[in-house]
Amino acid sequence: MVNLGNDWDEILCDEFKKEYYLSIRQILKNEYFSRTVFPPMHDIFNALKYTPYSRVRVVILGQDPYHEIGQAHGLSFSVKRGIKIPPSLVNIYKELSTDIGMKVPSHGELTSWARQGVLLLNATLTVREGMANSHKDIGWAIFTDEIIKKLDKNDNPIVFILWGANARSKKKYITNKNHLIIESAHPSPLSAYNGFFGSKPFSRANAFLVSRGAEPINWNSVNEE
Repeated sequence: MVNLGNDWDEILCDEFKKEYYLSIRQILKNEYFSRTVFPPMHDIFNALKYTPYSRVRVVILGQDPYHEIGQAHGLSFSVKRGIKIPPSLVNIYKELSTDIGMKVPSHGELTSWARQGVLLLNATLTVREGMANSHKDIGWAIFTDEIIKKLDKNDNPIVFILWGANARSKKKYITNKNHLIIESAHPSPLSAYNGFFGSKPFSRANAFLVSRGAEPINWNSVNEE
């Protein structure tokens, strides 16, 4: 049984018993044994471990983990210190700079956001080395759909930031009027100029949270650690 160490354990306990999830577990046992899979097994659920359900204020939804050695550690768009900042995160930092005037960080680790209530969730939680979307169809979509549905039932204000078609496909599960959806093109170099740059998701998220009496996110915390 998965132990997340916070309120997600109770909220997701039934999911971990369902047939589709038990199938995911069996597939992953085989995959981790026979192939190189990212993130490391103990990091798969880091997004949920770092950000308890009751503390979620922003959700940034990614597609699937980075698929090169040393990159993925269970938080969407984040890489550990010492790892080259991937192109999508480079563009996220560019938008942060123009949106709120933030200095571009020297590293790509976003755990300080996660600790503040930014759920950095990928739609698919694992991937084979060098093969983007290779685990897209093993059942993770069912699991992460359920996470979005359960967050939608939370009456605390939450900002859902949906970048690109994959993330925007989850929009249908967000119906609670207490929440805000911010959507645009993906920050990937292939699409960032089609509506991501200039979308101001970070200032808009904070303006909404403040308007609902919630604490804003200190996006600059990545420069302060």
